[in-house]
Amino acid sequence: MGFDDFDLRLGDVMRGERATLGKSLLDVQRELKIKATYISAIENADPSAFETQGFVAGYVRSYARYLGLDPEWAFDRFCKEGNFETAHGMSPAASASQARAEKKTKPVTHDPLADPDAVFVPRAEKFWSRLEPGAIGSVLVLIMLISFIGYGGFSVFRAVQKVELAPVEQAPGVGTDISEISPGADVLAAADGSSGIDAPTIDALDRLYRPRSLDVPVMEPRDGPIASLDPLDVGTLAGAQNDSELAYEPDLAPVQADVPAIQSAPGQETQPVQVLASAAPDVVLFAVRPSWVRIQAADGAVIFEKILDAGEKYVLPKTQEPPLLRVGNAGSVYFTLNGVTYGPAGVGPSVAKNVVLSPEALKEKYAEADLSKDEDLARFVAVAQAEGASGN
Repeated sequence: MGFDDFDLRLGDVMRGERATLGKSLLDVQRELKIKATYISAIENADPSAFETQGFVAGYVRSYARYLGLDPEWAFDRFCKEGNFETAHGMSPAASASQARAEKKTKPVTHDPLADPDAVFVPRAEKFWSRLEPGAIGSVLVLIMLISFIGYGGFSVFRAVQKVELAPVEQAPGVGTDISEISPGADVLAAADGSSGIDAPTIDALDRLYRPRSLDVPVMEPRDGPIASLDPLDVGTLAGAQNDSELAYEPDLAPVQADVPAIQSAPGQETQPVQVLASAAPDVVLFAVRPSWVRIQAADGAVIFEKILDAGEKYVLPKTQEPPLLRVGNAGSVYFTLNGVTYGPAGVGPSVAKNVVLSPEALKEKYAEADLSKDEDLARFVAVAQAEGASGN
């Protein structure tokens, strides 16, 4: 009897091939997607470790093919060593309940890898093991403290809201009637002139009970400005009937002797002295076709922003600093200064930016509008001139 005559079991062959490949049970589990307990059961020829007997043949053949062995030979050796019989899908032996019953009847193997309750298998930590006695005591103390504070606050709130009515020995009453001591005709009639006491008048007695605010004159503000006062009616000069009484001629003879008189040329009328500057002309912005317009003040505030319709106009307010204009469809927007039309603000549907809206800047930047180049402009100008003529 030689060494070759020794009959090797299926598990020895498979474990030898797996050791040759350098694979562990967990490596086989990751690559074949078969549980390590099933791989160990195949090597030990233990069909009772499988929950469903119908999958045993597939597991054994897949594992034998993975090790490079003949799948049919490996499955035959597994059936002989494990006393396993192939059952079709409709037989009772193929059900999971039958497999569990057979698993209970068969003796328990002592393979440590096939035992799910092995000592070296890590177990999940239980919930109660995570709790510490000190933490439980701290939580209880915190709950008691919160309950005590809540009860104390509720008690104080009830004490504040509580109203107590205490009885009195004698209820307050009215000692006398005020109307009995008020002065009247009976009191004045009872006073006798022979007693030497002057009876007070009704007005004097009424003054004692008069509110103090009525003794102080009520001051009311003037309804109009001081310029509305006429000096002939109010003040020192009230009563003067003619201008001769108000004439005041200071002695200016020495001054007039040194200052030559200003005489106007013959045939030339004397022009009155202009004290105030002439008002700036109105700047009127109008559109002959719909255009978007935005006017900003010098400080950046938006004064006016709108889409002007055809024929709609806007009169700019007179400000110390000229505002700036930003307009879309600039070829349809024009300006009017003293009845003269300037523009357009741009070319065609372009956008014009930072246009200074002062009369001097507009006259310098834009020429007078040519009515022959824009029929809409000519029509609106004609309508405006007709309205101006009818208004005059």
